[in-house]
Amino acid sequence: MDIFEALFTRRSIRKYTQEDVSDEDLNIMLKAAMLAPSASNRQPWHFVAVRDSKVRAALAERHPYAKMAADAPLVIVVCADLNEEKTPGFWVQDCAAATQNLMLAARARNIGSVWCGLHPVEERVQPVREILHLPGNVMPLSLVVLGHPAQPFAEADRFRADRIHNDCW
Repeated sequence: MDIFEALFTRRSIRKYTQEDVSDEDLNIMLKAAMLAPSASNRQPWHFVAVRDSKVRAALAERHPYAKMAADAPLVIVVCADLNEEKTPGFWVQDCAAATQNLMLAARARNIGSVWCGLHPVEERVQPVREILHLPGNVMPLSLVVLGHPAQPFAEADRFRADRIHNDCW
């Protein structure tokens, strides 16, 4: 699959088969995530790969938009070690880029994904901290639910010429 097919057909997939995501696929997705750009090349990211059904169920129960995590084979929580920051606040952009790379790599492997936001909503961050036993210096940004899709990938066209401004607004 070329990059444009992955970009144009990546959708939020919320229904999955029971097939496990292989260790090979997991490692490729994480390798892609870690190739994301980061401020001052600090690479502050850490990834919690959750396969345990009880932990996935706890995450699904506590996050208002991640109910599908209970039935998916894999959840990855993208976090930042705030002690790694050289330019404060840029960890959000760094981890967002890593999350997008992860999801594009998933699509390239025919694995469905959906991004469930955590930061900056404290009511979402705190339960994830508790469930995953995150240290105080580690901030979760996103919860990505992954699995082999039980719904089709489809191309979408969201191009909007009215959102493009040349040279100035």
